[in-house]
Amino acid sequence: MPELQRLAARHAPALLRFERENRAWFARSVPDRGDDYFAEFDARHAALLAEQATGACHFHLLVDDDGTVLGRFNLVDVADGSAELGYRVAERAAGRGLAQQGVRRLGELARDRYGLHRLVASAALANPASLAVLRRTGFVPVEEILLVGQPALRHVLDLMR
Repeated sequence: MPELQRLAARHAPALLRFERENRAWFARSVPDRGDDYFAEFDARHAALLAEQATGACHFHLLVDDDGTVLGRFNLVDVADGSAELGYRVAERAAGRGLAQQGVRRLGELARDRYGLHRLVASAALANPASLAVLRRTGFVPVEEILLVGQPALRHVLDLMR
């Protein structure tokens, strides 16, 4: 059973493998990270851990029993009891309900461990799978926006309800 784990230094090799194996898959719905992301991965991973230590962000991985990373689930821009949720799931894990599982679990952690009361998430209109995950996990659309130049919907989840 996959487990949502807080990002740690030990995750670096598996996370890099996840990003490399799914690069083309992710690029279908979000902008590609670029070659520099991979060339400078160790420094970027260390920077994420340092940022997480400040409490401004909370990064998590959905990890299979064998240590394989199946998804990333992140809370960024944490302030005033609110945070922005972002996630991505491996191509081989898509369609199995793991995105919903990860979003639900991260919502619980956001409320119970991090003391948050509100999450905000956005998904491009061209990404119906992400829109469905947000809807199924209780997020409510609040406005149309542009997300990296694409029409999208911003959603809100009240964690106190």
